[in-house]
This record gives sequence, structure tokens and C-alpha cells, in this order.
Amino acid sequence: MSFPKNFLWGGATAANQIEGAYDEDGKGLSVTDITTAGSLDAPRMLTYKLNGKLEKTPGIPGAGLPEGAVGAIDPNEYYPNHVAIDFYHHYKEDIKMFAEMGFKIFRLSIAWTRIFPKGDEEKPNQAGLDFYRRVFEECKKYGIEPLVTISHYEDPLYLSEKYHDWGDRKMIDMYVKYATTLFEEYRGLVKYWLTFNEINSTLLMLSAFGNNVTDDKVYQHAYQKLHYQFVASARAVKIAHALDPNYVVGNMICGIVDYPLTPDPKDILANRHMWEKNIFYCGDVQAKGKYPTYAKRLWNEHNVHLDITEQDRKDLLEGKVDIYTFSYYMSNIITTHEVKDKVGGNFAAGVKNPYLKYSEWGWATDPDGLQYYLEVMYDRYDIPMMVVENGLGAVDKISDDGKIHDDYRIDYLRMHIKAMERAIDDGVDLIGYTTWGCIDLVSAGTGQMSKRYGFIYVDRDDEGNGTLKRMPKDSFYWYKKVIESDGKDLD
Repeated sequence: MSFPKNFLWGGATAANQIEGAYDEDGKGLSVTDITTAGSLDAPRMLTYKLNGKLEKTPGIPGAGLPEGAVGAIDPNEYYPNHVAIDFYHHYKEDIKMFAEMGFKIFRLSIAWTRIFPKGDEEKPNQAGLDFYRRVFEECKKYGIEPLVTISHYEDPLYLSEKYHDWGDRKMIDMYVKYATTLFEEYRGLVKYWLTFNEINSTLLMLSAFGNNVTDDKVYQHAYQKLHYQFVASARAVKIAHALDPNYVVGNMICGIVDYPLTPDPKDILANRHMWEKNIFYCGDVQAKGKYPTYAKRLWNEHNVHLDITEQDRKDLLEGKVDIYTFSYYMSNIITTHEVKDKVGGNFAAGVKNPYLKYSEWGWATDPDGLQYYLEVMYDRYDIPMMVVENGLGAVDKISDDGKIHDDYRIDYLRMHIKAMERAIDDGVDLIGYTTWGCIDLVSAGTGQMSKRYGFIYVDRDDEGNGTLKRMPKDSFYWYKKVIESDGKDLD
């Protein structure tokens, strides 16, 4: 069977990691705009004022501010997202290069604060609407289908301060108004939409990657935040379908495969519970339209009591997503036993898998895990699927011949494309694949430029120096062959 002729090959980005122009043309501040640079060993920080004093705290994608804090930009700190790779002024050049590779689809996100600078304005910012219209028209010029993420770790700073990171039901109406504006504005230009990027990261950050948060108040906030986002997503899906029957709206999950370390039944059960909490919970609500039976166990573990109404339940059932989309980079090991051989890195911590190789950032390369994930999820939900993030972050160096020979990236992608092909042959309805960071961008986890994913090199370093010049890597020409051959030519 292999890849179908209409398979959507492409690449993926996020507004806050590529656009720059953080304060141009009426754009307001998002939470990402007060997030500093970091590194493999040092976390990114959120900067804010509390009682008039400048402070900072470790920040993670999707994180909010401490209660009572007001986000602030510290002139002594470096904020890589302020300029990023300046896609805002280079989008025509970049999209042309995507077209040269043969992209069928380009995943990008919209910065909420370009449309509603504070998040609660009556009318949208016309300059923001116009910018994305130009971007989508440029995509259409080359026959590229936009895949648009409505919210990609980019809440308006004002709303995050006012409603404490989705801690208030009023956020639902703010989001729905924003999403509705997009659906109305770009009807005919955009077909594919994703409501929230890696929505399950709210839970992942509490118990995965070596974290072990136990505070019940933190869990209460996390599950309540998710509930409001589920309802917002469901209402957006319903509105999209009512406005245009051709709209296809999906969820987006951070897909991580967990394996039990041993055949000890305690490891097997712990692994099952980790899947339920970190992966199935968000997928079940958005794709099945209701909370699963194990949700009560998860809530009871941390004394969680949700603000949930009958209308919410009705909305969830009526606002199920059309497609299941997810990111996939690595797998993890789960065990109840004490183990010495561990791995640590950028959002990667825990027991080391002796059968896998690890990247410089501590991520396990596991293409078989991608096949496993696809087959498990398709069996569970029985709706079309897309892999909307997959790639290798690595330090790329310009060789003496002036080129970038990134065979390691080609090897990584080749293995994962073969895994997708096996899943398709096993019956999975996989309709698209967008590699992460198709052009070099600012890393969400570390804020670095040196952790590069792209087929296109961008001349910018971790301190913000560089010309921003674009240059194809070897992988650029390789991916072009892959697309031309519908995945048959992987050499």
C-alpha cells in the first residue's frame, strides 16, 4: 500500500518560534515574549514584576505566571522569540523554499496577540489579520495547504495575568471569539485547523520528564485548565463546522510512547496508568467527546473537583475533532524499581533504554515507537491521523565546502518515514506528515538556535547574532526527492 498519492507531505513551525516582530503592527505581548533564552543545562525563565520588583521563574511551554505577577521585559535579559528568524519579513522567501521542496502542506500557528493584542478587545487588529492573509495567499500561490494551529503556547499575556493561565471559565469565551474570527476571516484560504498545540503538556510537565509534582492545588489547576480548554476546543469545532462544512478540525497531542522496564506487573500497571494520564486522557475527551472511566481515578488521586456543567458535557459530545494529530520525537521507560542508568536532558529524564540511541539533548531515537503509537491510536479512535511534528534537533556545522551535510537528520527522518509506511500497510489512515522545524527556529524547550531541526539553515546564533540568511542543507534536497516519489525514494 505505502503512501497514498494524495498524502500531505510538508513541514511544521510555530509563530512564536519563527515570526519575530514581537511588537510590530499592533501586536500585543504573549507569555512567550517574556520568556528568556535557556540551554541544555539552564531552564528558560519567565520574567515579571511582583510587588514592583523584577523577578523570574523557570518557564515551560504553556506555563503561566505566578498569581499576582505582571509580566515584564527585563532589559538585561535576552529574549530569542523577539526576533526569532524574522519570518514576519521573510515569509515570501521561506514559503518559496518550501515550495521548492514540493510541500503539499505547511503547518504554522497564528499569534493570538496579533489578532487580539490583549485578548479581550471588541474588534480584531486589522494589521494582524492582513499579515496572515498574505501568508496564506502566498501558500496558495504554490499549491500549499495551510495547517493552522489556533493556539500554540501563545496565550496573550494580559489574559494569562487576569485569568491565571486558564484558571477562569471566562477564557472559554475569549478563545471562542478569537477562533471564530479566524474561521470567518480565512474561509476559502484555510481548510485544516488544530485547536491547541500539545494540549496534554499541562499534565506531562507534572509527572513526566523526571518531574514528580505532588501538590494537589497544582493538579486542581491543571485539570481545571484542561477542562476549560476542552470545552473551548469543542465549541470551536462546532462553530467551524457550522461556518464551513469543508473545515477539518483536529486536536494535537504530544505523543510519547512509554514502555514498562520489566515484566513485573507493577511496572505494567504503572505504565498503563502513565498512558491514561498523559496520552489517552486528552485524546479521549477530544476524539470521543466525553471523559473516560479512569478520569475519576485520576481526579481522586489529587482531590480534584472540576467546575463542569451539563452544557459543557453536551459541547464536548457535539464538538469531537475530525482528525487526530500529534508530535512524536522519542519514547520513555516507566518502572517502579530503583535504576542507576538514567538519562537527563531537555524535557527528557528517567530510565535509559539499552536498546536505543540518544541525541545530545537526551532524546531516544525510536522509530518503532512511532509505528506503535500510530497503530494504538488509530485502533482507539478510528479517525484520520497526521504526524504534525517529528524531527531531530542537532548542532549543524557549515563544512569547508560551504554546505551543511546533515546525514544524521536524513537518517532519523528516513527511519520514521519507514515506520509510518509500516503503520499504513497495517491499516492506519495516515493522511499527512509535517516534520518539525522545516526551517531552523528557536527551540521551545531551550530557547536555543543551535538546536536545529530545519531543512533550511538560518544564520543566527544563541545570542542573537547573525545575518538571518537562509541556506538549504543536504536534507533539503533529500526531502524534495522523498516528496516527489511519495515516500518511495528514501536514499
